[in-house]
Amino acid sequence: MLLIAVTACGGGGEPDSGSSGDKNGKGGSDQAETKTSQAVVTIAPKDGADDVDTSGALKISAAKGKLTKVTVEDAKGKAVAGDITDGGASWTPTHHLASDTKYKVQATAKDSEGRQATEESSFTTLTPKNTFVGIFTPEDGSKVGVGMPFSINFTRGITNPEDVEKAIRIKTEPAVEVKGHWFGNDRLDFRPEKYWKSGTKVTVDLDLDGVKGRPGVYGEQAKTVEFTIGRSQISTVDVKSKKMTVKRDGKVIKTIPVTTGKPGYETWNGQMVITERHEMTRMNGETVGYGGEYDIKDVSHAMRLSTSGTFIHGNYWGGGAFGNYNASHGCIGLRDLKGGSSSSPAGWFFDRSMIGDVVIVKNSNDRIIDPDNGLNGWNMPWDKW
Repeated sequence: MLLIAVTACGGGGEPDSGSSGDKNGKGGSDQAETKTSQAVVTIAPKDGADDVDTSGALKISAAKGKLTKVTVEDAKGKAVAGDITDGGASWTPTHHLASDTKYKVQATAKDSEGRQATEESSFTTLTPKNTFVGIFTPEDGSKVGVGMPFSINFTRGITNPEDVEKAIRIKTEPAVEVKGHWFGNDRLDFRPEKYWKSGTKVTVDLDLDGVKGRPGVYGEQAKTVEFTIGRSQISTVDVKSKKMTVKRDGKVIKTIPVTTGKPGYETWNGQMVITERHEMTRMNGETVGYGGEYDIKDVSHAMRLSTSGTFIHGNYWGGGAFGNYNASHGCIGLRDLKGGSSSSPAGWFFDRSMIGDVVIVKNSNDRIIDPDNGLNGWNMPWDKW
């Protein structure tokens, strides 16, 4: 008689007398049923979606299980950083996504018995119709003085300042805490609590591509900027004594007679940073509200200290004012020859100065300069910064 062996799929039934097995009735095969994971992975946006917003749209979650691994990459294989939170229930990106970019997602979760469930998806972010960039200083690769902040002026007013500031990451070597401060809605300056330490290397990642600066307006910049802090030079102008003391790395290297703002045109007090250098420039009173009072076409060795028009510069017309009386319209004048001379006090100071050097004015009858008038945020206390 022909005997037919029948084996239950799960191995739970007793074997037929014709089947091979041990005396305990166990099947001869080690193969067991593989149960499906109970974990459910959900990815938003849906697979194949396009015109996806760069912020807030990418969300990954797990039900009846916990996320164990999430990978999000663009077409070049660049990974998107993110965090698994809520005890494994969700994952969100650390930063915004880039615009006009295709991303691939793979997410894995495990249920309570350790069984895995994996989902994959892809989507493409939107192409913005309106964009902004940040115009920054100092320039990439530059060496600057110890007072130089990293300052960015945006081409559109920013109404999402936290998102924009989060997209700008600054690293320093040696490490020092650096904070940003907004002046209005279109300027953001970064600085440490005290002047930079000489030799500090600063790296700024402008990860603005795709960040939403205001409704319907997105950044289009992805750039790394590096600059180095040079030697320390801090010069202090005493309006009463009419002298400037120049310190290099903490040591006095020269004292120079100066002339500052005359009564009614006093020079600002406070800490000011050199932001421009011109071997020769024209100074016209009309540009700063002093129309008709002066128009000098050949001002030598001029360095800007404020947006409102304060310079420290060479002066060949001052006569005996230097060290004796104040005769300017608010600028700091140093003796010079017509056409400029490197051997004059003005030429000496110009040749030994750089963008980012600090000039401090004290004992003037005027108030302290506003921190946003030039790159002069040092006049704002750190606790307010």
